[in-house]
Amino acid sequence: MPQLIYNIMDNEQISNYAVKLDIFEGPLDLLLYLIKKNEIDIYNIPIALVTEQYLQYLKIIKELNLDLAGEYLVMAATLIHIKSRMLLPPPDEPEEEEEDPRAELVRQLLEHKTFKEAAENLKERPLLERDVFTRAALLPEEAEKTTTEEEELIEVSVFELIEAFHRVVSQLDRKELLEIDLEKLSLTDIINEIMDQLSVTKSSTFEDLLQGKRDRRRIIYTFLAILELIKLRMIKAYQTSIFGVIRIFPAVES
Repeated sequence: MPQLIYNIMDNEQISNYAVKLDIFEGPLDLLLYLIKKNEIDIYNIPIALVTEQYLQYLKIIKELNLDLAGEYLVMAATLIHIKSRMLLPPPDEPEEEEEDPRAELVRQLLEHKTFKEAAENLKERPLLERDVFTRAALLPEEAEKTTTEEEELIEVSVFELIEAFHRVVSQLDRKELLEIDLEKLSLTDIINEIMDQLSVTKSSTFEDLLQGKRDRRRIIYTFLAILELIKLRMIKAYQTSIFGVIRIFPAVES
């Protein structure tokens, strides 16, 4: 199963921190995300547009100092190959009708989408713990302070989180990001800070959790802490609309 590996610099010691999220799988998920974001017909993918955005996304991940799993680079090469084939002029007298260069990719996406939707349907079934324990997982309809009854909360993917993270970083003064901070950071401490904040506020926007984090290391640690908390099912990330503001909720009532 593909993963993102996060290389964290902690004083003079470098450790590899592997994060695997249940809402995150691999390059096919990224392609489905781009198709959904651009409202593209999956049977008629504009390969040039998708390839450009896919490569831009990989660039963002590299800028965040995240090492890419090999599957992402293989898919990038596949997209570039398909794009180059589609740019070639058709032969004057084709011996037989050639298959659309995108056909195999479309088949993979449709198969992956089918299994993904089946998994989502299974996840939506009531869990035993929700029916038994009083301090159950916070359901969307229980978040009355942050949404109206008409609004539907949509769980976000890691791709929305990375894009939101990149937007926050790009808006900060670059000089602030270059400041040297000798503070010893601990991912556990950052996790505790986030949970303490959410225990008081009950919810927070993704951007608010990063406010006041002026140096790059602390911003990255905070982002990693959010991903780890989602992985551990201690927090949930939702939007009230597709590509809307991301809000973070504790997974259990306090």
